[in-house]
Amino acid sequence: MATEKVTFEGASGERLAARLDLPDGPHLATALFAHCFTCGKDIAAARRIAARLAAIGIGVLRFDFTGLGHSEGEFANTTFTSNVGDLVAAARYLADKGMAPSLLIGHSLGGAAVLKAAGQIASVKAVVTIGAPFDPEHVTHNFGDAIDTILADGSAEVSLAGRPFRIGRDFIEDVRGEALEPAIAKLGRALLILHAPRDAIVGIDNATRIFMAAKHPKSFVTLDDADHLISRAEDADYAAAVIAAWAGRYLDLSHPAPPPGAPEGIVRASEADPKRFLQDIIAGPKHRALADEPPAYGGSDQGMTPYGFLAAGLGACTSMTIRMYARRKGWPLAHVFVDVSHDKMHAQDAGGGGAVDVFRREITLTGDLDDKQREKLLEIADKCPVHRTLEASAKIETALSPRP
Repeated sequence: MATEKVTFEGASGERLAARLDLPDGPHLATALFAHCFTCGKDIAAARRIAARLAAIGIGVLRFDFTGLGHSEGEFANTTFTSNVGDLVAAARYLADKGMAPSLLIGHSLGGAAVLKAAGQIASVKAVVTIGAPFDPEHVTHNFGDAIDTILADGSAEVSLAGRPFRIGRDFIEDVRGEALEPAIAKLGRALLILHAPRDAIVGIDNATRIFMAAKHPKSFVTLDDADHLISRAEDADYAAAVIAAWAGRYLDLSHPAPPPGAPEGIVRASEADPKRFLQDIIAGPKHRALADEPPAYGGSDQGMTPYGFLAAGLGACTSMTIRMYARRKGWPLAHVFVDVSHDKMHAQDAGGGGAVDVFRREITLTGDLDDKQREKLLEIADKCPVHRTLEASAKIETALSPRP
């Protein structure tokens, strides 16, 4: 994934700081990410979700709202309406670059903002909210006794997540006058709602109210015991994987046709997190998987190991080859499954130097087959192409790609 630092003009004319995360391969679609209240574009959940989407061909623009992070402007002068305006400005910036966003993703108050902004961005086909409030005024619960002071004096400093922020009267009055239900009812886009039942900041009843107000197509997926900020890596990875799988139903993620002579195209393994072993495995426009290692080896056990994939290839190819032969012969094979295990064998046991890999297959055949048919199918198993590849010494050619 390549990341570009960019700036664009926000709703009030200030320069807003952003990161544009781009796929290493074909750029199939673009998403716009709105961060949570007083957070920023570099929050861990935003980074992980952007990386996962970029791995499947979706570029992601994530930016700091006015007055936050590296963006210009005074936070005390911003409102929910100005946040929506910043989103519309970000979409316009992307459209001017020839990559108008088709997906909006909003976290917490950013989720409320994307629900409001979607109707003003014609290119959007799908919207995702993460821990979003149904009522933007919900955020004022964090201000405690300071609300009266803000309204009386025009602004006041409040502490949010241990950091001081100056909140203005315009913000309080703006969220009090905002009702999202009409915007949700008229959304006209596919909607995915992600929310954690134990979210202590924005209760899950907010997700229920958003879901009930929306029209189909709509989906509601629980984030189990994740916290509001989706701070744990495994929770952010899960949210990203769900978004990536769901978005494919509503966005055009078709890869360009492979060049002539390319029988299966390319399988790409891309790091989902450079600090761990989790990998995104992408094969063409439709097929996704995760590769990982067990915790004992420093992984998070979210996918099969590389040797697991190798064993899966052997098992699947064996089963397909047996089925193909039985179908051609018209034999009564009802079902076939193949158990594959992998181990190393020492040199003296293998009859050669060094260690060799041993794949053990146990094939189960059901149906009214006689002994000769069963023996023949067992023989056919050894003719599976992956079996032959593993038995032969495959040649692997490796080269560095040009510098990005």
